[in-house]
Amino acid sequence: MAILGYQIPNFTIPGANSHQIFQNVIAQAKAAEDAGFDTVYVMDHFYQLPGLGAPEEPMFECYTLLSAIAQHTSRIQLSSLVTGNTYRNPTLLAKIITALDIVSNGRAKLGIGAGWFELEHNSLGFEFGTFTDRFEKLEEALQIIIPMLRGDKANLQGKHYQVVDAMNFPAPVSRIPIMIGGNGEKKTLRMVAQYADESDLAGGPIEDIARKLEVLDEHCARLGRNRSDIKVSKLQMVCVAPTMEEAHQDLVEIAQAKGWSNELVEMMKAVLIYGDPDTVGEKLLAALNTGIDGLSINLPANGHKTERIALLGEVAQRAVKSSGR
Repeated sequence: MAILGYQIPNFTIPGANSHQIFQNVIAQAKAAEDAGFDTVYVMDHFYQLPGLGAPEEPMFECYTLLSAIAQHTSRIQLSSLVTGNTYRNPTLLAKIITALDIVSNGRAKLGIGAGWFELEHNSLGFEFGTFTDRFEKLEEALQIIIPMLRGDKANLQGKHYQVVDAMNFPAPVSRIPIMIGGNGEKKTLRMVAQYADESDLAGGPIEDIARKLEVLDEHCARLGRNRSDIKVSKLQMVCVAPTMEEAHQDLVEIAQAKGWSNELVEMMKAVLIYGDPDTVGEKLLAALNTGIDGLSINLPANGHKTERIALLGEVAQRAVKSSGR
């Protein structure tokens, strides 16, 4: 069975104040649940990302927001895509994700990655370190978080973290899935094979997916892991509307709110899976036909229009059916 996630990456809504933005986020999450998505994701960032907007655009702390979403939904899983490991001590993160699981009655998923947004770290006082540092920290964090989520005491005298008999009570309601985000072949996908239940290949073109799956297979074989135990999804940025003209108008409206130039609007058309349902559906099907188990999809330009989420759900479900997933 294919997995379908809906990510909310943008909190800049034309003409909306902070309270209205939050109400729209809740409306998006409910629309995603009604449309048949299995997970709603929010980004774990404090500033908006390059390419999506300016740093000063609105951004909510993700776990506070996910806990609020939990109170307005009943079925859909809740996760970050993905948690920046550098932003929280791993014992604190284990407690946070456990609290989310309890308040949502067993719907939490831990999406996690090494962290990458240097501006955010430097501006807000989080240690960024080297590429190697961040991946060492991620692996040590997983060695702490996973035992704490599975009912064991965590003990580690690592290079970056040290814990002694770290406990986690009350325990989670569910067995919280671990999803690692990213597509690095040497480090990220090896950690997926060693520690994770799920992988999200967040970046890169569809044409690279087959190679990433081969690499994951190789890591699993070497570590003695059953590859079929790991579900793999791919994050896709989409702008879908009933017609090409409406899709263009949606881009124009968000561009006006964000101060984008006409040139940037045209560039976004090239970056996004963009257009009417048939056009978008063909490209989603192409992604699914690479062998992945599902998609994580966002609507950075028009997700605030909840009717677009309903349409996206229809398009994605048709693509899944056509792929035989």
